[in-house]
Amino acid sequence: MTPRRTTAPTRRTKDAGRLRARLRFVLEPDIALGPGKADMLEQIRETGSISAAGRLMGMSYKRAWLMVESMNRCFRRPLVEAAKGGTRGGGARLTPVGEEVLAQYRRMEAKAAKAIQAELRALQRLAAPPAKD
Repeated sequence: MTPRRTTAPTRRTKDAGRLRARLRFVLEPDIALGPGKADMLEQIRETGSISAAGRLMGMSYKRAWLMVESMNRCFRRPLVEAAKGGTRGGGARLTPVGEEVLAQYRRMEAKAAKAIQAELRALQRLAAPPAKD
């Protein structure tokens, strides 16, 4: 059996005790886009499958599908198009809008991180050290 690759636990372990900012865009009641949804879009682009993307991120197909539905609802045009499964299986791909939204988000994420770098370091010095188990 192939081990399940996940992004979140690895990131949490690596960043334990490190203060970080996360960029999210909310369109009530949904989070239209954030780091997890951007990661999902990237995984769908890589795998061509919502199911495979969800597995790589350590989540169920249902949770992955709900995430995609939420993103598609929040934008004027869908970010992801899915084909129904069958004997040859289905598939999913990012639409041109999905590609643009992902690119814009990653650019904004990089700019925001750079803009708050000094303040984040100052807050890190004030943050409590991680709890030892």
